[in-house]
Formats: sequence, structure tokens, C-alpha cells
Amino acid sequence: MTAPTPAVRDRALGLATEELPAYLYDLSALDAHAAAVRAALPRQVEVYYAAKANPEPEILTALGPHVDGYDVSSGGELAHVAKAVAGRPLAFGGPGKTPDEIAAALEIGVDRFHVESGYELRMLASIAARVVPQTRVGVLLRFNLDLNAASLAGSSLAMGGRPTPFGLDPADADSVIAPLTDGSLPQLHLLGVHAHLASGLDAPRQLAVAESIVTWSQELARRHGFGLAEVNVGGGMSVDYADPDALFDWAAYGTGLARLCEAHPGLTLRIEPGRALTAYCGWYATEVLDVKESHGEEFAVVRGGTHHLRTPAAKGHDQPCTVLPAREPWPRPWPRSEARRDRVTFAGQLCTPKDVLARQVPVAGLRAGDRVVFAMAGAYAWNISHHDFLMHPRPGFHFL
Repeated sequence: MTAPTPAVRDRALGLATEELPAYLYDLSALDAHAAAVRAALPRQVEVYYAAKANPEPEILTALGPHVDGYDVSSGGELAHVAKAVAGRPLAFGGPGKTPDEIAAALEIGVDRFHVESGYELRMLASIAARVVPQTRVGVLLRFNLDLNAASLAGSSLAMGGRPTPFGLDPADADSVIAPLTDGSLPQLHLLGVHAHLASGLDAPRQLAVAESIVTWSQELARRHGFGLAEVNVGGGMSVDYADPDALFDWAAYGTGLARLCEAHPGLTLRIEPGRALTAYCGWYATEVLDVKESHGEEFAVVRGGTHHLRTPAAKGHDQPCTVLPAREPWPRPWPRSEARRDRVTFAGQLCTPKDVLARQVPVAGLRAGDRVVFAMAGAYAWNISHHDFLMHPRPGFHFL
């Protein structure tokens, strides 16, 4: 998955120097991947794309045929996604929703709210009574469940099972559910439970977590006598930057979810993949500005850097990459700098030693002017980066 697709390779080599760096998104590759994911899942499982992973309108649109809706986590995402894919179902999650954001979501027609606290529940009910007085608003209560700790082991990012600002404490479940089942909050309709506990889990661990969430949710529903219509088991499917070919096993996950659906007929399961859908469709293309040695190590300085592609700095990994030797003769009157060693560390233009994209990459013969294409840049890349640091030009964006 590290090698650029033919379309990406041609565009990376065809761009003029002044058009670099650039993000290149292969929408055909995204379409094929998303279609394969959807085909691996049973019909009772709904897929909502977590827009936070990559909210580019072209990405949202390309995913449209393969997802049931979109998960948004802020007022900004809400407005952006509602415009980009107008009329599609939206679920509004995330901690710290403001009254204005909730009102805007109700006005847009959001019918799924992932409620994170008792205070937020009461606020939602009050605003709904004013904004949509004739509508019962669907609610999934998000719980920070401490379930199946062994399944969460090795996760890259834990949102549950320990003290975090995400979701309701399970100890508060009875008191929070009571007003939803005794008629105290007639504006709201309790649909079920949401629990996104961790990211970076493989298929067996994801299945174990999903089974635990459903079992806990069913027991909660029985205890309070309400019909459990939906359980959202979150996203967080593993994406391995160190081994890009180690893809999440969607076939095994789909088979396991099918068994879970058979065991709980009438229950809708929902998942919220983000990175696992779009990471592989994006590449960050740039060129080598200089190659130099420092204390026995060679560095290649490229246009751009982690202010465009923050992922490797944020996650502490080396971004997979491919070198494309420049097609054209060297156009400068001065000689090229070139690597004298077999391995080179790729760094950006920022005045910080943290601006490193990949370390000790085997690229013998690398020269100034060569192109470098960093793979797996389709999620949590440009949209999480500190764009304005040092005020370098922004990259171009190409949707192929």
C-alpha cells in the first residue's frame, strides 16, 4: 500500500516544482476500498464515516455510495458536512457541545445525538423543545465502559476503560436513563448506546469489544425496560504505518458482526470508521531540496514538512514513502547534492528538530530534485497539521 498508484505517480512526476508540495487523492482507489469494506459487512450493520479523519468534500462525496451516514463532532464539521453531502444522515457526537451547535444541528435535521453527560442530555432536551417542538430527537448515550480490558491492550489510543472526558460513567447509567424512560424528557427518544473505547485494534479485538458493548447494552435495556434499537460500537480499526500491507481484516470482522447480529435480531449495529477508510487513498508529494550529512547521518530536506503532514510527528512513526527520481535534467547551474550513504532521514523546512517525516529510509543515490511521495496520507494528515507555523506556502490538492 506504500507504492503510489499509477495515477498518483504520474501526477507527482508531472507537477511543476512550484506546484509542490501537494496532496494527491486517488478517488478511484478510495471507491474500490470503501466498496470492499461495505461488501464485507452484513446488512444489519450501518457504516457512518467519521468525518474528522478527512473532511474534504471530494472525499465525503466519494464515500457516499458506501456509507449510511456521517459522524460529525463539532459545529464546524456539522455545517461543512451538511453542505458537502446535503441530505445525508448525520450523527452529532463529541464532548463539549455548545448550545448554539446543538440548536444548529436540530435546525439542520440531525436525528442522532451521541450524548456525553447528564448535563448535555438536559441541555439537548431544553433546546429541542424550543427549536423542534414537534419532533422527538433520537439519543444514543455514550458510555465510557470498562469492558474486556484484554481486548483494549495494545490500542494506539484509548478513549474508554479509564478516566477520560469522553462519555458517561457507567455508574451513572441508571440515573441518566431514568428521565428518558419515565416521560420526564418527552422531547427525546432513547435509541440505544454508543461506546467508542479505543483506536488501533485488529479485527479479533474489535469483535471482542463489540460483543462486550452489546452485552452490556442489552442488560441495561432489560434492567430499565426499554427497547434497545441501536448500539454504536465506534471505529478505531487498525491502520499500521510500520507495515502498510497489514490491512484490517474486514472479512473476519464482518463475519463476526454477522454472528452478533444473528444473536440479537432486530438490533441495528453501527460502526464509525474514519482512518481505516481513507488513509490509503492519500499521498503527500514533494521534492528533495538538499541532501547533507550531520554527525554521521544523512538528511534529505524536502519542501513542506510536518506543518502539512503532522501524522508522523503526532504518532511518533516514520511515514511510508517512495522516491521517484526526477524525470527532467537538473535545471540549475549548480551541481546537485546527493546521498553518499544507503539510508537517509527525511526532514521538512521547519526550524525544529521535530520536523521529521521518516527516519533511516533506504534510498541509495537520492539527489536534490528527486520527488518523494509519502503514502497513507488520506486521514489525520493535512486537517490536523499546524498549517501556519513559519508561514510556508500551503500545499496543492489534487483529486484524481
